[in-house]
This record gives sequence, C-alpha cells and structure tokens, in this order.
Amino acid sequence: MGITSFYFLCFFAILLILYYVLPGRMQWGLLLVCSVAYYLLSGNGMLIVYPVVSVTVCYAGIRLLAASSGQENKQESKRGGGQENKQGTGQGDRRRRMILIMTILVNVGVLVVLKYVNFGIYTIDGIARLFGSSDELIKSVDFLIPLGVSFYTFSLLGYVVDVYYGIAEPQTNYFKLMLYGMYFPVIISGPILKYREHGEQFFVPHPFDYRRVTRGLQRMLWGFFKKLVIAERLGMLVDTVYGGYADYPGAFIWVATACYAFQLYTDFSGCMDIVIGMSESFGILLPENFQMPFFAGSIAEYWRRWHITLGVWMKEYVFYPVLRTKFFTNLNQSWKNKFGKKRGKQYATFAAMFVLWLTVGIWHGGDWKFVIGSGLLHWFYIVMEELLAPPCARLMDKWHIDAGGRAVRAIRVVRTFFLVCIGDLFFRAASVGDAFAMLRGAVTVWNPSVLWDGSLLDLGLDLIETVIVIAALLVLYAVSIAQNKYSVRDRIAGKALVLRWAVWYALLFAVILLGCYGPGYSAGEFIYQGF
Repeated sequence: MGITSFYFLCFFAILLILYYVLPGRMQWGLLLVCSVAYYLLSGNGMLIVYPVVSVTVCYAGIRLLAASSGQENKQESKRGGGQENKQGTGQGDRRRRMILIMTILVNVGVLVVLKYVNFGIYTIDGIARLFGSSDELIKSVDFLIPLGVSFYTFSLLGYVVDVYYGIAEPQTNYFKLMLYGMYFPVIISGPILKYREHGEQFFVPHPFDYRRVTRGLQRMLWGFFKKLVIAERLGMLVDTVYGGYADYPGAFIWVATACYAFQLYTDFSGCMDIVIGMSESFGILLPENFQMPFFAGSIAEYWRRWHITLGVWMKEYVFYPVLRTKFFTNLNQSWKNKFGKKRGKQYATFAAMFVLWLTVGIWHGGDWKFVIGSGLLHWFYIVMEELLAPPCARLMDKWHIDAGGRAVRAIRVVRTFFLVCIGDLFFRAASVGDAFAMLRGAVTVWNPSVLWDGSLLDLGLDLIETVIVIAALLVLYAVSIAQNKYSVRDRIAGKALVLRWAVWYALLFAVILLGCYGPGYSAGEFIYQGF
C-alpha cells in the first residue's frame, strides 16, 4: 500500500480521526496497531517477522544492559571499594560489552543476509561486465527484503548503543519499543531516529491542535507535489535514456543524469515531506532530512544537507568509534611521527573516513555500483577537496580573487552538482559496467544540438509535459530560496484568509490536475523505499 495511493489516504484519514477521538493515553496503542496493519498490507505480510525479531532482540539487549548496570551498582555499593570493586566492575563491563556485541551481531547479521548475501555474486558478475563479458557467471538468488529494513535496524541499534553508554533511558515496555521501531511513516524511507531525542513523544498524549494538524497536511501536500508532479515526470525521461543508453549517447546522458539528480531529490525529499507532515499532524515532530543540498559548495557540505539523519548516524556510530579504536589510535600516532602532527592526523582521519564511506556505500545496497556511487567516490571527492584547499586558497590570494564572492560560490555549487551527478550515474545505472559505458558514451560523443533541435522531446515527455516539469522545478527553486530566509508556511499563514487558502488550493489542484497517477498509471515506489 504505497503512501501516494488512494487507499493509503483513506487509511490515514480514518487513523487521524480515531487518533483524536480516542483518549490521549490510547493514542500510542492505535499507532502501534496501525503500524502493524500497514506492514501486513504492504506486500508479503510474513515479512513482519523480521522487524519483530529486531525489536525483540534489541528489547532483550536493552533489558539485559539495564539489569547488568543495576546489578553492578548494587555489587559496588556492597563491596565499598578496593581490588574487589575493580574486579567486579571489570566483569560487569565485559558482560555489558558482550551483550552489546551480541545484540549488534544478531541485527547486523539479519541485515546482511537480507540485503547483502548476493554481494559476492554481484562482485563477480560486475567484474565480468566491466571487462565486456555478456555471460552471467552465477544466477543470484533473490531474497524477499522487508520494508525499511535498514531504517528500523539503524534506529534500534543506535538506541541500544545509547543505552549501553548511559545517554538514553532503557524502555521497559516491549510494545512501546515496537512502536518506536515499526512506526509506519518512518519505516517507509526514514528518517533515522534517535530515541533520546524523538522516542518519548510517541507515547505522550497529544490533544487536538488545529494549527498543528493543518500544518502537517500542508507539508504532506508539498511532498505530493514534489513526488507526483516532478519526480514521476523526470523518471520517464531518465528511464528512457538509462534503459537504452547505447542509443542516447553524449548530451542525452548528461541531461538524463541531471534529471535523475532532481528526480532522486524530489522523490526522496517529497517522501520526507509526507512522512514528517503526517507525523506533525499526530503531534510527533521528526528530524529534518534535507536542507537544500543542491546549494552546497562542496561535497562535504552536500552530505551535511543530504540525508542528514544517515550522515549523523554514521558519524556517531561508525566514524567516531572507528577513530577511537586501538588500531586507528596507533595509526594516528605513527603517522604523526612520520608526516608531522597536522598531516599525520589528517591522513589517519582520511583512513577512518574510508571505512565510513565504504559503510555508507554498502548501506545503500549489496552492489558495487552503490559502494562506488554513494560511497567511495564521495570519499575520494572529500579527500581531494581537503588536500587541494590550501593551494587553491593561495592561488586565489595571488590572483586577488575573493574566495567568498558570489561568482566563486556559484562556481563551487555548479562543480559540486556535477560531481554529485557522476555519483548518481553509478547509483542509477544497472551495473558498474553500464556506468562506465555510459560515461564513455557521454564524453566521446559530441552532440549538443540535441539540446535545441527537439530530440529531447522524444524521451518520454512531450512539449506540454516538459513545460509542466520546468515550471514545477522553478516553483521548487523559488520556495527553496524563500525557505532559506523564512518559514514559508508561517509567511503564508500570516496572509489574509482568502490569499492563504488560494495558495493551498492552487497547490492542491496542481497535484490533482498535473500529478502522474490514476487509472492506467501507477506512481512508482519511493526510490529509497528499497533501502
């Protein structure tokens, strides 16, 4: 049951009414029941066993950590101090560490089996494709992947780690933890949650608030506009070129890749708008996942603006722990002695970043195209940016170029977008071999005339459809610029009644009249729903 479908809208409307009709203490129970129902209705209902197993394992781990910590404190108070105290504390630490490791291994093990068991097969086949072999060496065995497996796994594991370090209170109610892990809007495509920041609001009563509900519905409407009016149209052009790239070389590939960057953004951020708006109507505030990423002046800045909750999670639970390991501590000291304090620390950080970006790439899927396009390529970009920044700064000083000027900023934004598009090409291509073939076709064929001779109108969008998507992108651009200065919803709310309702009705009718949906057409699933 896709969240852009008519059936889902009916499901949501009924839930919203019941949510505020029931007593506040029963609201979280209703959300849990509806989350389970949504999972059962969204494909193979048997797959619900996987999130239930993850919740159960994490709940057991949390309770054991809490019990171990409590038992340890009691033992310390009885012993009073001395060598016995240290020995008891050491045993308690080892026990708690083992509980944490086992909880992580079970959850990550399930994730690996479900998403990455074919990785080795893809590797062999990808190498064969890379060297031009058309033979499929090994036929992969497809596993049914439960909805949102990466999102609920990361949210739950982050909570267990926080409980281990004592920065989050352990949840003692199994069903409340199940709601946190299986909350149906979030399980679709995120965002990845932190229990210590967002968990408790699921369980407190939320009285009806007209302003909050209407703002949530407005946010959802904006998300539908992005998805149905922009992303679905761009997807038609992208599918045409990427599905037959040999027939569309040169400028066709560049145009399709730029369109895919915007398709991916409007699809994913549109989903976030719907999810965040839906939750806001329930009184639940979720973290933002995007902050105008295409305005970034560097790849590092881009990733601070794109899929924000994934980046924060990876830094807290992968990057910093890796840096603190004995191996990297020794490596840091060794390279400081060899290359100097500043350079040695920088090189050790680059090495830890390699682990981080390898993990980010693998998170996106068990295929080398994800490891390259969403992981290691971006690691390479960031390393090069760091290494080239000092000489570039000296060069601009020598030529008296204002590094903070608008022209330089614009060049950096365009450069960043171009580099992101190269990564997106790997992300969207069918394989690494296809990605390299497309890059070869893009740079070896010179056909700029297709940009103005009407050839682009044969890629799935006629003139009217092209005008619609360009106009919609301009609206998106204008709103993004305004949103950077003030809250657009607050500004609209401050206008006269007739004007503000005119704005929202215009957006509603734009979705109804221009959206890609209805009989004979099925809006595609959200791209990140598969992760």
